[in-house]
Amino acid sequence: MITILSGGTGTPKLIQGIKEIYPEEDITVIVNTVENEYFSGGYVAADCDTVMYTFADMIDDEFFYGIIGDTFKIRNILIEMGTTELLKIGDMDRAIKIQKTILLEEGKTLSEIVEHQKNKLGVKAKIIPMSDEDSEIKIITKEYGELKFHDFLIKHQCEAEVVEVQYSDVKPSSGLIQAIENADKIIIGPSNPITSIRPIIAIDGVEEALKEKEVIAVSPFLGEGAFSGPAAKFMNAFGFEASSIGVAELYKPFLKRFIIDTKDEKMKEEIEKIIPNVQTTNTFMKTLEDKINLAKFVLNE
Repeated sequence: MITILSGGTGTPKLIQGIKEIYPEEDITVIVNTVENEYFSGGYVAADCDTVMYTFADMIDDEFFYGIIGDTFKIRNILIEMGTTELLKIGDMDRAIKIQKTILLEEGKTLSEIVEHQKNKLGVKAKIIPMSDEDSEIKIITKEYGELKFHDFLIKHQCEAEVVEVQYSDVKPSSGLIQAIENADKIIIGPSNPITSIRPIIAIDGVEEALKEKEVIAVSPFLGEGAFSGPAAKFMNAFGFEASSIGVAELYKPFLKRFIIDTKDEKMKEEIEKIIPNVQTTNTFMKTLEDKINLAKFVLNE
């Protein structure tokens, strides 16, 4: 049994490799929810959906958002009628989000809804939203002050200088702590350490549970650059170096094994002062073979 902590981009790439070599029914994924938000009247839990679509082989893995081959008829009509949409939501993807909205209004929890939807899509893995409470993330910038995450990411194209990142305290969803306690291994994928992984770790009881387990993390950095997204800006805002060294410092309280890219071999000695067990391999996942090879390395297969 393995449990994976995930955001919506880097870790799902690793999941694509893991599910090729490890029984899907023995995988649990705890997913970040601080970026969940309503758009055009629909509830968007983008990271939960990305993980769900990844297991269902539906993910548009050019962007790791949305459904491969989706159409955009509704979006085009909305734009023609004068309604601007910040997110580009496809028709099939929108249907999944509409159902979430309806079921939330009926009193279902997000965990119950994700369980229902992943079962309908034939997903055998367990997918657990980190919390069923409303959670949010605020990006405090030098130029624009407080921004919602997607305004920073899409409207302002991550260009603003990040001064601070804030997210609300939420209670863990049912089964979250148990999913950590029951796992043989915990894998932290190469998602954004600040906006995807740290919100999960910050939940009451999570860090203490992680300290008792074999926790393996894959760095999302290559040198001082992140594989995707504005991770460097967020790391700096929290006072961490924007590199694998900074990630090691962030995960230090519980991390047992840290995997960095071969090209960061020069950092290995410095990182070993923080996390003694540091290993190097190719962590750049361009092809399915790359993803499977990294999955095998992570799982010691």
